[in-house]
Amino acid sequence: METLSGVLDAFSSFDATLWAVLVVGVVAGLLVGVLPGLTFVMGVLLLLPLTYGMGAESGVALMLAVYVAGTYGGAITSILLHVPGEPNHVPLLWDGHTMARQGRAAEALGWAAVAALAGGLVSWLVLAFVSEPISRLALNLGQPEYFLVVLIGLTSVLVLTDDSVRRSLMALVVGMLIATVGVDDVYGSVRFSFGSDLLRDGIDYLPVMIGVYAVTHVLVRFGARFAADEEAQPTRVRTVVPGPGAIWRRRGSLTRGVTLGSLIGTVPGAGATVASFLAYGVERQVSRDRHTLGRGNPDGVIAPQAASTATVGGALVPMLVLGIPGSAATAVILGALLLHDVQPGPQIFQTQPELVYTIIAALLVSVLLMFVLGLLTAGPMVRLLRVPEAYVAVLIVLFAYIGAFAIRNTLSDVWIMAGFAVLGLLLERYGFPLAPLVLGAILGPLAERYLTTTLIASDNDPSVFLTRPLSAALLALWVGLVVLLSVRALRASRASRGGAPDHPGQTPGAEPGANPGTDPQHHEENTRA
Repeated sequence: METLSGVLDAFSSFDATLWAVLVVGVVAGLLVGVLPGLTFVMGVLLLLPLTYGMGAESGVALMLAVYVAGTYGGAITSILLHVPGEPNHVPLLWDGHTMARQGRAAEALGWAAVAALAGGLVSWLVLAFVSEPISRLALNLGQPEYFLVVLIGLTSVLVLTDDSVRRSLMALVVGMLIATVGVDDVYGSVRFSFGSDLLRDGIDYLPVMIGVYAVTHVLVRFGARFAADEEAQPTRVRTVVPGPGAIWRRRGSLTRGVTLGSLIGTVPGAGATVASFLAYGVERQVSRDRHTLGRGNPDGVIAPQAASTATVGGALVPMLVLGIPGSAATAVILGALLLHDVQPGPQIFQTQPELVYTIIAALLVSVLLMFVLGLLTAGPMVRLLRVPEAYVAVLIVLFAYIGAFAIRNTLSDVWIMAGFAVLGLLLERYGFPLAPLVLGAILGPLAERYLTTTLIASDNDPSVFLTRPLSAALLALWVGLVVLLSVRALRASRASRGGAPDHPGQTPGAEPGANPGTDPQHHEENTRA
Protein backbone atom coordinates (compact mmCIF):
# COMPACT_ATOMS: atom_id res chain seq x y z
CA MET A 1 0.00 0.00 0.00
CA GLU A 2 2.89 2.34 0.75
CA THR A 3 4.18 1.91 -2.81
CA LEU A 4 0.73 2.46 -4.29
CA SER A 5 0.14 5.64 -2.30
CA GLY A 6 3.61 6.87 -3.18
CA VAL A 7 2.98 6.32 -6.89
CA LEU A 8 -0.42 8.06 -6.67
CA ASP A 9 1.23 11.01 -4.95
CA ALA A 10 3.83 11.07 -7.74
CA PHE A 11 1.07 11.14 -10.36
CA SER A 12 -0.58 14.08 -8.62
CA SER A 13 2.72 15.96 -8.62
CA PHE A 14 3.23 15.63 -12.38
CA ASP A 15 3.33 19.10 -13.92
CA ALA A 16 2.94 20.12 -17.56
CA THR A 17 6.71 20.07 -18.08
CA LEU A 18 7.04 16.47 -16.96
CA TRP A 19 4.12 15.37 -19.14
CA ALA A 20 5.75 17.15 -22.10
CA VAL A 21 9.09 15.48 -21.30
CA LEU A 22 7.44 12.05 -21.32
CA VAL A 23 5.67 12.68 -24.64
CA VAL A 24 8.91 13.93 -26.21
CA GLY A 25 10.79 10.96 -24.79
CA VAL A 26 8.29 8.41 -26.13
CA VAL A 27 8.30 9.99 -29.60
CA ALA A 28 12.10 10.06 -29.55
CA GLY A 29 12.15 6.41 -28.49
CA LEU A 30 9.84 5.42 -31.33
CA LEU A 31 12.05 7.39 -33.74
CA VAL A 32 15.30 5.74 -32.67
CA GLY A 33 13.55 2.39 -32.83
CA VAL A 34 12.32 2.97 -36.37
CA LEU A 35 15.42 4.54 -37.93
CA PRO A 36 18.15 2.08 -38.91
CA GLY A 37 21.48 3.22 -37.53
CA LEU A 38 19.95 4.32 -34.23
CA THR A 39 19.23 2.11 -31.24
CA PHE A 40 17.44 2.89 -28.01
CA VAL A 41 20.72 2.61 -26.11
CA MET A 42 22.21 5.14 -28.49
CA GLY A 43 19.12 7.32 -28.12
CA VAL A 44 19.43 7.32 -24.33
CA LEU A 45 23.14 8.11 -24.63
CA LEU A 46 22.65 10.96 -27.08
CA LEU A 47 19.97 12.57 -24.90
CA LEU A 48 22.23 12.45 -21.84
CA PRO A 49 23.61 16.02 -22.29
CA LEU A 50 20.04 17.38 -22.45
CA THR A 51 19.40 16.10 -18.93
CA TYR A 52 22.20 18.12 -17.33
CA GLY A 53 20.02 21.21 -17.10
CA MET A 54 16.99 19.29 -15.82
CA GLY A 55 16.13 18.04 -12.40
CA ALA A 56 16.84 14.39 -11.63
CA GLU A 57 13.15 13.47 -12.00
CA SER A 58 12.72 15.05 -15.43
CA GLY A 59 16.06 13.82 -16.74
CA VAL A 60 15.46 10.21 -15.72
CA ALA A 61 11.86 10.34 -16.97
CA LEU A 62 13.07 11.49 -20.39
CA MET A 63 15.63 8.69 -20.69
CA LEU A 64 13.19 6.13 -19.34
CA ALA A 65 10.56 7.10 -21.93
CA VAL A 66 13.13 6.74 -24.73
CA TYR A 67 14.19 3.35 -23.34
CA VAL A 68 10.66 1.94 -23.13
CA ALA A 69 9.45 3.21 -26.51
CA GLY A 70 12.70 2.15 -28.15
CA THR A 71 11.96 -1.49 -27.34
CA TYR A 72 8.84 -1.26 -29.52
CA GLY A 73 9.47 1.24 -32.35
CA GLY A 74 11.55 -1.10 -34.50
CA ALA A 75 8.71 -3.64 -34.62
CA ILE A 76 6.86 -1.43 -37.11
CA THR A 77 9.59 -1.43 -39.74
CA SER A 78 10.49 -5.08 -39.07
CA ILE A 79 6.94 -6.15 -39.90
CA LEU A 80 6.24 -3.77 -42.77
CA LEU A 81 9.59 -3.34 -44.48
CA HIS A 82 11.78 -6.23 -43.32
CA VAL A 83 14.04 -3.59 -41.70
CA PRO A 84 14.65 -4.27 -37.99
CA GLY A 85 15.31 -0.87 -36.45
CA GLU A 86 16.68 -2.65 -33.37
CA PRO A 87 18.48 -6.01 -33.03
CA ASN A 88 15.78 -7.25 -30.63
CA HIS A 89 13.28 -6.99 -33.50
CA VAL A 90 15.11 -9.41 -35.77
CA PRO A 91 12.88 -12.34 -34.60
CA LEU A 92 9.86 -10.33 -35.72
CA LEU A 93 11.06 -10.62 -39.31
CA TRP A 94 10.41 -14.33 -39.44
CA ASP A 95 6.72 -14.28 -38.61
CA GLY A 96 5.77 -10.57 -38.53
CA HIS A 97 7.04 -9.76 -42.00
CA THR A 98 5.74 -13.07 -43.29
CA MET A 99 2.28 -12.06 -42.03
CA ALA A 100 2.68 -8.72 -43.84
CA ARG A 101 3.53 -10.49 -47.10
CA GLN A 102 0.43 -12.61 -46.59
CA GLY A 103 -1.70 -9.44 -46.41
CA ARG A 104 -1.95 -9.59 -42.59
CA ALA A 105 0.24 -6.56 -41.77
CA ALA A 106 -2.48 -4.83 -39.73
CA GLU A 107 -2.94 -7.98 -37.62
CA ALA A 108 0.83 -8.33 -37.04
CA LEU A 109 1.16 -4.67 -36.03
CA GLY A 110 -1.75 -5.10 -33.64
CA TRP A 111 -0.17 -8.12 -31.99
CA ALA A 112 3.17 -6.30 -31.65
CA ALA A 113 1.45 -3.31 -30.01
CA VAL A 114 -0.51 -5.50 -27.59
CA ALA A 115 2.57 -7.56 -26.72
CA ALA A 116 4.59 -4.38 -26.05
CA LEU A 117 1.76 -3.04 -23.85
CA ALA A 118 1.53 -6.30 -21.90
CA GLY A 119 5.31 -6.49 -21.49
CA GLY A 120 5.42 -2.87 -20.37
CA LEU A 121 2.60 -3.28 -17.83
CA VAL A 122 4.17 -6.40 -16.31
CA SER A 123 7.48 -4.55 -16.32
CA TRP A 124 5.84 -1.75 -14.34
CA LEU A 125 4.34 -4.21 -11.85
CA VAL A 126 7.77 -5.76 -11.31
CA LEU A 127 9.36 -2.37 -10.70
CA ALA A 128 6.55 -1.11 -8.47
CA PHE A 129 6.00 -4.12 -6.26
CA VAL A 130 9.27 -6.09 -6.35
CA SER A 131 11.91 -3.41 -6.02
CA GLU A 132 11.01 -2.30 -2.48
CA PRO A 133 11.01 -5.84 -0.96
CA ILE A 134 14.33 -6.47 -2.69
CA SER A 135 15.71 -3.22 -1.28
CA ARG A 136 14.75 -4.36 2.24
CA LEU A 137 16.47 -7.68 1.57
CA ALA A 138 19.49 -5.88 0.18
CA LEU A 139 19.88 -3.97 3.45
CA ASN A 140 21.00 -7.29 4.96
CA LEU A 141 23.66 -7.83 2.31
CA GLY A 142 27.27 -7.20 3.17
CA GLN A 143 30.28 -6.51 1.00
CA PRO A 144 30.92 -10.25 0.30
CA GLU A 145 27.39 -10.70 -1.06
CA TYR A 146 27.63 -7.56 -3.19
CA PHE A 147 30.91 -8.77 -4.66
CA LEU A 148 29.39 -12.14 -5.55
CA VAL A 149 26.29 -10.52 -7.08
CA VAL A 150 28.54 -8.44 -9.34
CA LEU A 151 30.68 -11.50 -10.12
CA ILE A 152 27.56 -13.44 -11.14
CA GLY A 153 26.56 -10.54 -13.38
CA LEU A 154 29.96 -10.53 -15.07
CA THR A 155 29.83 -14.30 -15.57
CA SER A 156 26.26 -14.38 -16.81
CA VAL A 157 27.08 -12.21 -19.81
CA LEU A 158 29.48 -14.94 -20.92
CA VAL A 159 26.88 -17.65 -20.33
CA LEU A 160 24.19 -15.87 -22.34
CA THR A 161 26.36 -14.70 -25.20
CA ASP A 162 26.27 -16.67 -28.45
CA ASP A 163 29.72 -15.43 -29.42
CA SER A 164 32.95 -17.27 -28.82
CA VAL A 165 33.39 -17.62 -25.04
CA ARG A 166 37.11 -17.00 -25.44
CA ARG A 167 36.62 -13.75 -27.32
CA SER A 168 33.87 -12.59 -24.96
CA LEU A 169 36.09 -13.30 -21.95
CA MET A 170 38.97 -11.37 -23.52
CA ALA A 171 36.70 -8.38 -24.20
CA LEU A 172 35.37 -8.54 -20.62
CA VAL A 173 38.89 -8.57 -19.14
CA VAL A 174 39.94 -5.63 -21.32
CA GLY A 175 36.92 -3.69 -20.08
CA MET A 176 37.81 -4.46 -16.45
CA LEU A 177 41.44 -3.43 -17.01
CA ILE A 178 40.29 -0.14 -18.53
CA ALA A 179 38.32 0.55 -15.37
CA THR A 180 41.48 0.24 -13.22
CA VAL A 181 43.08 3.30 -14.85
CA GLY A 182 43.26 6.36 -12.58
CA VAL A 183 42.97 6.85 -8.84
CA ASP A 184 42.05 3.78 -6.79
CA ASP A 185 38.76 4.27 -4.91
CA VAL A 186 39.90 2.50 -1.72
CA TYR A 187 43.60 3.28 -1.29
CA GLY A 188 43.80 6.49 -3.36
CA SER A 189 46.84 5.30 -5.30
CA VAL A 190 47.30 6.28 -8.95
CA ARG A 191 47.42 3.37 -11.40
CA PHE A 192 48.34 3.08 -15.08
CA SER A 193 48.36 6.84 -15.68
CA PHE A 194 51.84 6.79 -17.30
CA GLY A 195 52.29 10.40 -16.14
CA SER A 196 49.29 11.58 -18.13
CA ASP A 197 46.78 13.91 -16.47
CA LEU A 198 44.16 12.59 -18.89
CA LEU A 199 44.57 9.04 -17.57
CA ARG A 200 45.09 10.13 -13.96
CA ASP A 201 41.47 11.29 -13.78
CA GLY A 202 40.34 7.80 -14.72
CA ILE A 203 38.16 6.56 -17.56
CA ASP A 204 34.46 7.10 -16.96
CA TYR A 205 32.26 4.44 -18.51
CA LEU A 206 29.94 6.96 -20.18
CA PRO A 207 32.53 8.18 -22.77
CA VAL A 208 33.41 4.52 -23.32
CA MET A 209 29.77 3.69 -24.05
CA ILE A 210 29.32 6.71 -26.34
CA GLY A 211 32.44 5.80 -28.30
CA VAL A 212 31.77 2.08 -28.54
CA TYR A 213 28.02 2.20 -29.05
CA ALA A 214 27.45 5.40 -31.04
CA VAL A 215 30.56 6.39 -32.98
CA THR A 216 31.76 2.85 -33.69
CA HIS A 217 28.38 2.03 -35.19
CA VAL A 218 28.58 5.10 -37.45
CA LEU A 219 32.08 4.08 -38.58
CA VAL A 220 30.91 0.55 -39.33
CA ARG A 221 27.96 1.80 -41.34
CA PHE A 222 30.16 4.35 -43.12
CA GLY A 223 32.50 1.52 -44.09
CA ALA A 224 29.51 -0.29 -45.58
CA ARG A 225 28.51 2.91 -47.44
CA PHE A 226 25.26 2.86 -45.39
CA ALA A 227 24.06 0.01 -47.58
CA ALA A 228 20.76 -1.64 -46.58
CA ASP A 229 18.10 -3.76 -48.14
CA GLU A 230 15.37 -1.61 -49.61
CA GLU A 231 11.76 -2.63 -49.83
CA ALA A 232 8.84 -0.66 -51.24
CA GLN A 233 6.96 1.28 -48.58
CA PRO A 234 3.28 0.44 -48.12
CA THR A 235 0.85 3.04 -49.39
CA ARG A 236 -1.28 2.73 -46.26
CA VAL A 237 -0.40 1.63 -42.74
CA ARG A 238 -3.23 0.23 -40.63
CA THR A 239 -3.20 -1.49 -37.25
CA VAL A 240 -5.89 -3.87 -36.01
CA VAL A 241 -5.78 -4.40 -32.26
CA PRO A 242 -6.90 -7.95 -31.38
CA GLY A 243 -9.92 -8.38 -29.14
CA PRO A 244 -9.97 -9.91 -25.65
CA GLY A 245 -10.96 -13.34 -27.00
CA ALA A 246 -8.04 -13.46 -29.43
CA ILE A 247 -5.65 -12.27 -26.71
CA TRP A 248 -6.90 -14.99 -24.36
CA ARG A 249 -6.25 -17.65 -26.99
CA ARG A 250 -2.66 -16.39 -27.30
CA ARG A 251 -2.15 -16.14 -23.51
CA GLY A 252 0.50 -18.87 -23.54
CA SER A 253 3.01 -17.06 -25.74
CA LEU A 254 2.20 -13.74 -24.05
CA THR A 255 2.80 -15.17 -20.58
CA ARG A 256 6.01 -16.91 -21.59
CA GLY A 257 7.31 -13.74 -23.25
CA VAL A 258 6.68 -11.37 -20.34
CA THR A 259 7.98 -13.90 -17.78
CA LEU A 260 11.18 -14.56 -19.68
CA GLY A 261 11.72 -10.86 -20.36
CA SER A 262 11.24 -9.91 -16.71
CA LEU A 263 13.78 -12.52 -15.61
CA ILE A 264 16.34 -11.77 -18.32
CA GLY A 265 16.05 -8.04 -17.59
CA THR A 266 17.56 -8.52 -14.14
CA VAL A 267 20.73 -10.10 -15.58
CA PRO A 268 23.45 -7.47 -16.11
CA GLY A 269 24.48 -7.19 -19.75
CA ALA A 270 21.65 -9.34 -21.13
CA GLY A 271 19.02 -6.83 -22.28
CA ALA A 272 16.16 -6.86 -24.74
CA THR A 273 17.94 -8.64 -27.59
CA VAL A 274 18.81 -11.70 -25.52
CA ALA A 275 15.27 -11.85 -24.17
CA SER A 276 13.75 -11.51 -27.64
CA PHE A 277 15.81 -14.32 -29.19
CA LEU A 278 15.35 -16.60 -26.17
CA ALA A 279 11.59 -16.01 -26.19
CA TYR A 280 11.40 -16.96 -29.86
CA GLY A 281 13.53 -20.03 -29.17
CA VAL A 282 11.21 -21.08 -26.33
CA GLU A 283 8.20 -20.72 -28.62
CA ARG A 284 9.86 -23.03 -31.13
CA GLN A 285 10.09 -25.64 -28.39
CA VAL A 286 6.83 -25.34 -26.45
CA SER A 287 4.28 -23.42 -28.52
CA ARG A 288 1.16 -25.40 -29.41
CA ASP A 289 1.51 -24.18 -33.01
CA ARG A 290 5.30 -24.37 -33.15
CA HIS A 291 5.27 -26.18 -36.50
CA THR A 292 3.88 -23.00 -38.10
CA LEU A 293 6.47 -20.65 -36.61
CA GLY A 294 8.32 -18.85 -39.37
CA ARG A 295 5.27 -19.08 -41.63
CA GLY A 296 3.24 -16.17 -40.22
CA ASN A 297 2.33 -17.38 -36.73
CA PRO A 298 1.35 -14.49 -34.36
CA ASP A 299 3.14 -16.29 -31.51
CA GLY A 300 6.40 -15.44 -33.31
CA VAL A 301 5.52 -11.75 -32.93
CA ILE A 302 3.96 -11.82 -29.48
CA ALA A 303 6.63 -13.63 -27.47
CA PRO A 304 9.74 -11.69 -28.68
CA GLN A 305 8.04 -8.30 -28.48
CA ALA A 306 6.56 -8.94 -25.02
CA ALA A 307 9.94 -10.19 -23.78
CA SER A 308 11.77 -7.14 -25.19
CA THR A 309 9.60 -4.59 -23.42
CA ALA A 310 9.32 -6.65 -20.23
CA THR A 311 13.09 -6.39 -19.72
CA VAL A 312 12.79 -2.69 -18.83
CA GLY A 313 11.36 -3.17 -15.32
CA GLY A 314 13.67 -6.09 -14.57
CA ALA A 315 16.70 -4.02 -15.58
CA LEU A 316 15.61 -1.04 -13.46
CA VAL A 317 15.23 -3.08 -10.24
CA PRO A 318 18.94 -3.93 -9.69
CA MET A 319 19.92 -0.45 -10.90
CA LEU A 320 17.74 1.25 -8.29
CA VAL A 321 18.15 -1.02 -5.26
CA LEU A 322 21.70 -2.34 -5.76
CA GLY A 323 23.32 0.30 -7.96
CA ILE A 324 24.06 -2.44 -10.52
CA PRO A 325 22.64 -1.73 -14.02
CA GLY A 326 20.74 -4.57 -15.64
CA SER A 327 21.27 -3.30 -19.20
CA ALA A 328 23.28 -0.80 -21.22
CA ALA A 329 20.40 1.70 -21.15
CA THR A 330 20.06 1.50 -17.37
CA ALA A 331 23.84 1.99 -17.11
CA VAL A 332 23.37 5.36 -18.80
CA ILE A 333 20.42 6.19 -16.53
CA LEU A 334 22.60 5.24 -13.55
CA GLY A 335 25.25 7.63 -14.83
CA ALA A 336 22.66 10.40 -15.11
CA LEU A 337 21.54 9.79 -11.52
CA LEU A 338 25.13 9.96 -10.27
CA LEU A 339 25.66 13.22 -12.17
CA HIS A 340 22.68 14.59 -10.21
CA ASP A 341 24.27 13.41 -6.93
CA VAL A 342 21.75 10.61 -6.50
CA GLN A 343 23.31 7.34 -5.32
CA PRO A 344 21.07 4.30 -6.03
CA GLY A 345 21.20 1.51 -3.48
CA PRO A 346 19.16 -0.24 -0.78
CA GLN A 347 18.60 3.04 1.08
CA ILE A 348 17.09 4.87 -1.87
CA PHE A 349 13.50 4.18 -0.76
CA GLN A 350 14.30 5.93 2.52
CA THR A 351 16.55 8.72 1.19
CA GLN A 352 14.88 9.55 -2.15
CA PRO A 353 11.28 8.21 -2.00
CA GLU A 354 9.82 11.00 -4.17
CA LEU A 355 12.34 10.31 -6.93
CA VAL A 356 11.76 6.54 -6.84
CA TYR A 357 7.98 6.87 -6.99
CA THR A 358 8.27 9.43 -9.79
CA ILE A 359 10.38 6.95 -11.78
CA ILE A 360 7.80 4.21 -11.20
CA ALA A 361 4.93 6.51 -12.23
CA ALA A 362 6.88 7.74 -15.26
CA LEU A 363 7.39 4.15 -16.42
CA LEU A 364 3.63 3.48 -16.37
CA VAL A 365 2.86 6.70 -18.27
CA SER A 366 5.61 5.90 -20.79
CA VAL A 367 4.17 2.44 -21.45
CA LEU A 368 0.67 3.80 -22.05
CA LEU A 369 1.96 6.64 -24.25
CA MET A 370 4.06 4.15 -26.20
CA PHE A 371 0.97 2.08 -26.98
CA VAL A 372 -1.21 5.05 -28.00
CA LEU A 373 1.41 7.02 -29.93
CA GLY A 374 2.71 3.82 -31.53
CA LEU A 375 -0.72 3.11 -33.00
CA LEU A 376 -1.27 6.71 -34.10
CA THR A 377 2.14 7.39 -35.62
CA ALA A 378 3.00 4.09 -37.32
CA GLY A 379 2.39 5.55 -40.79
CA PRO A 380 4.46 8.74 -40.38
CA MET A 381 7.23 6.74 -38.69
CA VAL A 382 7.55 4.48 -41.72
CA ARG A 383 7.84 7.54 -43.99
CA LEU A 384 10.88 8.67 -41.98
CA LEU A 385 12.85 5.83 -43.51
CA ARG A 386 13.17 8.02 -46.59
CA VAL A 387 15.69 10.18 -44.67
CA PRO A 388 19.18 9.17 -45.87
CA GLU A 389 21.07 7.33 -43.14
CA ALA A 390 24.14 9.51 -43.74
CA TYR A 391 22.24 12.55 -42.41
CA VAL A 392 21.29 10.61 -39.29
CA ALA A 393 24.93 9.57 -38.87
CA VAL A 394 26.06 13.20 -38.87
CA LEU A 395 23.63 13.99 -36.06
CA ILE A 396 24.81 10.94 -34.09
CA VAL A 397 28.46 12.05 -34.27
CA LEU A 398 27.54 15.63 -33.35
CA PHE A 399 25.54 14.56 -30.29
CA ALA A 400 28.23 12.05 -29.34
CA TYR A 401 30.91 14.75 -29.16
CA ILE A 402 28.62 17.14 -27.27
CA GLY A 403 27.61 14.39 -24.85
CA ALA A 404 31.18 13.26 -24.17
CA PHE A 405 32.36 16.81 -23.49
CA ALA A 406 29.38 17.68 -21.29
CA ILE A 407 29.93 14.75 -18.89
CA ARG A 408 32.76 16.53 -17.03
CA ASN A 409 33.23 19.63 -19.21
CA THR A 410 36.64 18.42 -20.29
CA LEU A 411 38.19 17.49 -23.61
CA SER A 412 39.72 14.44 -21.95
CA ASP A 413 36.43 12.59 -22.21
CA VAL A 414 36.16 13.56 -25.89
CA TRP A 415 39.58 12.02 -26.58
CA ILE A 416 38.64 8.94 -24.57
CA MET A 417 35.41 8.60 -26.53
CA ALA A 418 37.26 8.93 -29.84
CA GLY A 419 39.86 6.38 -28.75
CA PHE A 420 37.22 3.85 -27.79
CA ALA A 421 35.36 4.44 -31.04
CA VAL A 422 38.51 3.29 -32.87
CA LEU A 423 38.98 0.39 -30.42
CA GLY A 424 35.36 -0.63 -30.95
CA LEU A 425 35.88 -0.58 -34.71
CA LEU A 426 38.90 -2.87 -34.39
CA LEU A 427 37.01 -5.23 -32.10
CA GLU A 428 34.12 -5.37 -34.56
CA ARG A 429 36.57 -5.96 -37.41
CA TYR A 430 38.11 -8.98 -35.69
CA GLY A 431 34.88 -10.44 -34.34
CA PHE A 432 35.11 -9.45 -30.67
CA PRO A 433 31.77 -8.63 -29.01
CA LEU A 434 31.37 -5.13 -27.57
CA ALA A 435 28.86 -5.80 -24.79
CA PRO A 436 31.33 -7.66 -22.50
CA LEU A 437 33.86 -4.84 -22.96
CA VAL A 438 31.37 -2.21 -21.79
CA LEU A 439 30.04 -4.43 -19.01
CA GLY A 440 33.58 -4.96 -17.73
CA ALA A 441 34.17 -1.19 -17.67
CA ILE A 442 30.92 -0.67 -15.70
CA LEU A 443 30.99 -3.57 -13.25
CA GLY A 444 34.78 -3.95 -12.92
CA PRO A 445 35.20 -1.04 -10.46
CA LEU A 446 32.25 -2.32 -8.37
CA ALA A 447 33.75 -5.81 -8.20
CA GLU A 448 37.16 -4.44 -7.20
CA ARG A 449 35.71 -2.14 -4.53
CA TYR A 450 33.56 -4.84 -2.93
CA LEU A 451 36.36 -7.42 -3.01
CA THR A 452 38.90 -5.02 -1.52
CA THR A 453 36.64 -3.85 1.30
CA THR A 454 35.63 -7.46 2.03
CA LEU A 455 39.23 -8.56 2.38
CA ILE A 456 40.12 -5.51 4.49
CA ALA A 457 37.21 -6.20 6.87
CA SER A 458 38.04 -9.92 7.14
CA ASP A 459 41.79 -9.39 7.59
CA ASN A 460 42.45 -10.95 4.16
CA ASP A 461 40.59 -14.14 5.09
CA PRO A 462 38.88 -15.51 1.92
CA SER A 463 36.84 -17.99 3.99
CA VAL A 464 34.44 -15.12 4.69
CA PHE A 465 32.71 -16.06 1.43
CA LEU A 466 31.91 -19.52 2.87
CA THR A 467 31.03 -18.72 6.46
CA ARG A 468 28.10 -16.42 5.62
CA PRO A 469 25.05 -18.45 4.47
CA LEU A 470 23.84 -16.08 1.74
CA SER A 471 27.38 -15.53 0.53
CA ALA A 472 27.93 -19.30 0.35
CA ALA A 473 24.70 -19.73 -1.67
CA LEU A 474 25.75 -17.01 -4.12
CA LEU A 475 29.19 -18.58 -4.39
CA ALA A 476 27.59 -21.94 -5.22
CA LEU A 477 25.49 -20.25 -7.92
CA TRP A 478 28.59 -18.63 -9.41
CA VAL A 479 30.44 -21.98 -9.41
CA GLY A 480 27.46 -23.51 -11.22
CA LEU A 481 27.65 -20.80 -13.90
CA VAL A 482 31.39 -21.37 -14.31
CA VAL A 483 30.84 -25.13 -14.73
CA LEU A 484 28.12 -24.47 -17.31
CA LEU A 485 30.41 -22.07 -19.14
CA SER A 486 33.30 -24.55 -19.08
CA VAL A 487 31.14 -27.35 -20.50
CA ARG A 488 29.93 -25.08 -23.27
CA ALA A 489 33.47 -23.93 -24.12
CA LEU A 490 34.65 -27.57 -24.15
CA ARG A 491 31.87 -28.57 -26.53
CA ALA A 492 32.66 -25.60 -28.78
CA SER A 493 36.33 -26.59 -28.80
CA ARG A 494 35.50 -30.18 -29.75
CA ALA A 495 33.14 -28.97 -32.46
CA SER A 496 35.87 -26.67 -33.77
CA ARG A 497 38.38 -29.52 -33.94
CA GLY A 498 35.72 -31.56 -35.71
CA GLY A 499 35.42 -28.98 -38.47
CA ALA A 500 32.63 -26.72 -37.22
CA PRO A 501 34.12 -23.27 -36.64
CA ASP A 502 33.75 -21.45 -33.34
CA HIS A 503 32.03 -18.66 -35.13
CA PRO A 504 32.47 -15.14 -33.80
CA GLY A 505 29.05 -13.65 -34.34
CA GLN A 506 27.15 -10.87 -32.73
CA THR A 507 26.56 -10.80 -29.00
CA PRO A 508 22.81 -10.69 -28.38
CA GLY A 509 23.18 -8.02 -25.75
CA ALA A 510 25.28 -5.77 -28.00
CA GLU A 511 22.43 -3.77 -29.44
CA PRO A 512 24.47 -1.17 -31.28
CA GLY A 513 26.63 -3.64 -33.05
CA ALA A 514 23.81 -5.17 -34.98
CA ASN A 515 23.35 -4.29 -38.59
CA PRO A 516 19.84 -3.34 -39.66
CA GLY A 517 20.31 -5.28 -42.79
CA THR A 518 21.48 -8.42 -41.06
CA ASP A 519 20.29 -11.67 -42.45
CA PRO A 520 17.79 -13.09 -39.93
CA GLN A 521 18.77 -16.66 -40.72
CA HIS A 522 22.30 -15.86 -39.63
CA HIS A 523 21.01 -14.55 -36.29
CA GLU A 524 18.85 -17.61 -35.87
CA GLU A 525 21.80 -19.90 -36.38
CA ASN A 526 23.90 -17.95 -33.90
CA THR A 527 21.19 -18.02 -31.26
CA ARG A 528 20.62 -21.72 -31.60
CA ALA A 529 24.34 -22.25 -31.15
